[in-house]
Amino acid sequence: MPQLWGRSLTKEELRRYCGRMEQLAGVRKLTYTEGKAAGLEGVEVRTGGGLRFVVLPGRGLDIGSAEFKGVPLSFMTPLGEAGAQYFGADEEGFARNFGGGLLVTCGLTQVGSPNEDEGRKLGQHGVISNTPAERVSSGAHWEGEDYILSVGGEVRETSLFEPNLLLRRRIWTRLGENRLFLEDQVINESFYRVPLMLLYHINIGFPILDKDSVLLAPSRAVEPRDEAAARLLENHRIYRQPTPHFPDTVYYHDLRADPDGWVRAALVNERLSMGLYVRYEQHNLPYFVQWKYTNLGNYVAALEPANCHVEGRARERERGTLSFLDPWEERKFRLEIGVLDSEQAIRAFFQGSSFSL
Repeated sequence: MPQLWGRSLTKEELRRYCGRMEQLAGVRKLTYTEGKAAGLEGVEVRTGGGLRFVVLPGRGLDIGSAEFKGVPLSFMTPLGEAGAQYFGADEEGFARNFGGGLLVTCGLTQVGSPNEDEGRKLGQHGVISNTPAERVSSGAHWEGEDYILSVGGEVRETSLFEPNLLLRRRIWTRLGENRLFLEDQVINESFYRVPLMLLYHINIGFPILDKDSVLLAPSRAVEPRDEAAARLLENHRIYRQPTPHFPDTVYYHDLRADPDGWVRAALVNERLSMGLYVRYEQHNLPYFVQWKYTNLGNYVAALEPANCHVEGRARERERGTLSFLDPWEERKFRLEIGVLDSEQAIRAFFQGSSFSL
């Protein structure tokens, strides 16, 4: 049953108040008209609980701008939204077309630094986030006493001489919620075994990210990616104000799972009593990557569930940690992204977990 403005309201009660549910919440298609975003389609979702976000079918069904009760949640680069046609699958292609947004999907056969694997040159973070979706659908409907808002479709990574991987994605939420749910299914429609690399780049910006914001995560171990990260390891959980020449810093976390096999992590701003969290099924996403890039103008923290590291496919193969999909094999991934909007919500989120505030 929806919880709205301090009340529990049944479907029948809401029908008496509203001739159209769009008065409270809804799903609306839109098209950007200017700059590099011109022609890019979006689907705006409003929950009625304060959460608003835009799904981008033209960018792999990733999530662009997002806010909660008017407070921005997501990071945006100076580029802003841009159509997939501006992407070039070379070493710098991803960075040139990275507008930020709440969620950027990295993969499906390459994640991380540009590299050369088995004679093939691979650009940063793969191509899936710059691939338009097909069979896109969106809508809102009642399921019992729950009003469901959803966007879904398919994104295919393939070419004539390449693997044929299909991503089926559904993003959904409920009336009154301050969280969204993502369900992905990746299918290898090739007739040979292919690599599978997948990382969910969840990008948080100001004001949740600010001086003294803190990462809360049930980490059993933390490993710096390189020497630059190692020098800052002692304070990896704490974030600074925008800092000139702050290095591109990455940490790998080994997180303890809850009894149900899910893990959780959040970036929290205690001054605002607010945070953004991710909760996800660990079985197919064994790694958690923390990205810190608190530079001037590009001020971002990312929470990144993944099935790989971020040093590229060749390095993953060398490590012996490269994941594969057999012909017609499929793998499923489930995530929850939400807002913690009070000190009580922050404490309740970690209550019963292995993390101690």
